[in-house]
Amino acid sequence: MHNPSSGKGKAGGAGQSQQPSDSSSLKRKRGVFQKDLQHMMYGFGDDPNPLPETVALVEDIVVEYITDLVHKAQDVATKRGKLLTEDFLYLIRKDMPKLHRCTELLSMNEELKQARKAFEVDEEKLATAD
Repeated sequence: MHNPSSGKGKAGGAGQSQQPSDSSSLKRKRGVFQKDLQHMMYGFGDDPNPLPETVALVEDIVVEYITDLVHKAQDVATKRGKLLTEDFLYLIRKDMPKLHRCTELLSMNEELKQARKAFEVDEEKLATAD
């Protein structure tokens, strides 16, 4: 059997019997995003049931990209001492489609927060009126 991520990025730990105990430390749980990725892949034109190996490979690529982005954002934030959303926006500033999508999602998130807040206020008014 071939595991596409075996030994990847781990120096000196290959072949040791510590694998079960590593799962609680830095080793990530595989397959967490597979269902979501399958749906996304289908939405972008792939087969409704892509090969498990393909989904695992895409998951590895996505997790590696996000991990690298977070590490870079932490490096940017060390001067300030606090990690902010703007650190991520700074890192993707040259990739216009990603930047526009992120700003769109952030503004939508803000709109949803305000709508929830207004809804909670309306519920409180109704509860006190009874």
